[in-house]
Amino acid sequence: MKTFMPNEQNAQQERKWYVVDMKDQVLGRAAAHIASVLRGKNKPEFTPFIDCGDFVVVINVEHLKLTGRKLDRKLYRKHTGRPGGLRTRTARQMLETKPEDVLLLAIKGMLPKNSIGRQMIRKLKVYTGPEHPHQAQQPQNLEIKG
Repeated sequence: MKTFMPNEQNAQQERKWYVVDMKDQVLGRAAAHIASVLRGKNKPEFTPFIDCGDFVVVINVEHLKLTGRKLDRKLYRKHTGRPGGLRTRTARQMLETKPEDVLLLAIKGMLPKNSIGRQMIRKLKVYTGPEHPHQAQQPQNLEIKG
């Protein structure tokens, strides 16, 4: 018997769609679970150098939770590239203006930092409300425990 080795064609044929409701979910725990599904670690044929993960649609992002004092102490920094261009925002400010970016940055930090990671993050679809335009793919519910 030969060992099954997945390749790009096999991985693309077996992709599923999942939908995650972030209502009252903790940011880090949900992001870790979503990152492992995007990476394909929930499948028995997981291979680290091949993108064999599934698509994930996340809804109700504005209702996610942060534990402890992270709302006021967690900082998101970006630099414009100009002298004195460091811009800092708290998690509370980010959740008020762009709640989808909070989840996107958390998941992006858990994926590989190379071309495969950039491929994986494209399979993540994030929406603030309860509606999403991916009903035709018939996504299954993905339960996040914790």
